[in-house]
Amino acid sequence: MKKIIYLLILILLGFFIFFFSFKEDKKNNLNKIKVAEVAHSIFYAPFYVSIENGYFKNHGLDIDLILTSGADKVSAAVLSGDVNIGFAGAESAIYVYKGGEKNYLQIFSGLTKRDGQFIVGRKNETNFSLNSLIGKEIIVGRKGGMPALNFLNALENEEINYKDININYQIDFASLSGAFIGGTGDYVNLFEPNATMLEKNSQGFTLIPIGKYSGEMPYTTFYAKKSYIKDNPSIIENYVAAIDDGLNYVSNHSASEIAKVISKQFPDTSINDLTKMIQHYKDADSWLNNSYVNKKSFENLEEVLLKNNLIDSYVPYNKLVINFEK
Repeated sequence: MKKIIYLLILILLGFFIFFFSFKEDKKNNLNKIKVAEVAHSIFYAPFYVSIENGYFKNHGLDIDLILTSGADKVSAAVLSGDVNIGFAGAESAIYVYKGGEKNYLQIFSGLTKRDGQFIVGRKNETNFSLNSLIGKEIIVGRKGGMPALNFLNALENEEINYKDININYQIDFASLSGAFIGGTGDYVNLFEPNATMLEKNSQGFTLIPIGKYSGEMPYTTFYAKKSYIKDNPSIIENYVAAIDDGLNYVSNHSASEIAKVISKQFPDTSINDLTKMIQHYKDADSWLNNSYVNKKSFENLEEVLLKNNLIDSYVPYNKLVINFEK
């Protein structure tokens, strides 16, 4: 009897060794991909859903996410080979192409489809519109930056002369909240979580999303070197599939459900605050339905850059955008 029990124990032990070895082998077979992200923001919730729900691993990828503040630094990291994929505004890929780089960056997936800022005021103005800014001061970040450019584009789309508004470009992007709290400006343009934090602390009121008025464009995208995409088509296709899974999830789930999924990405933010921020972006229609970057939205972005003399001519859509359709 003891021999039978001993034999059973050995069989079970052998089974567990095989099972966990198989799991480890499967884990080791994942392609590890280094990704540089321009910021770590609730604005990018679908991306974090893809990470936390295991969509990347389901498609054979293990993501090493590296915070790399500044779109120029993201593109530099990709070009140098320090990372495989960059996650930043599409304009950074346009600038690299215009700079004459032969192994330039190609965009293969979108995530956000419009600007993610909100106008925050000192009063809760229920009938607020962009016209309410006339004769007032608003702080918008540095001149020529994409947040400021999208704000100007929103004004133009609403046929408002920017000269009728006191636009303050003197405050650094990272210091906008502090400057507003300190008394500068009647209004300020903020991304989440800053908009909600001011509101939570009774220091401001979130009024309207700028993206609603500035129009659709590939505001944040994933890109890689032309050579990397050519040499690794299956990795790129699987990456796109994982992003599509994340976009599909946020499209079909509530803000509170999304908040619970990505809460590990924002350990210092409560579920209630996360839910509120995500709902802001849902209401603003901030995210693409799928990863496809269409020609019209890409040219909308180029038009903004052209109007502000940041590029001298259009970059061909087919050169810079590679869509991996299902």
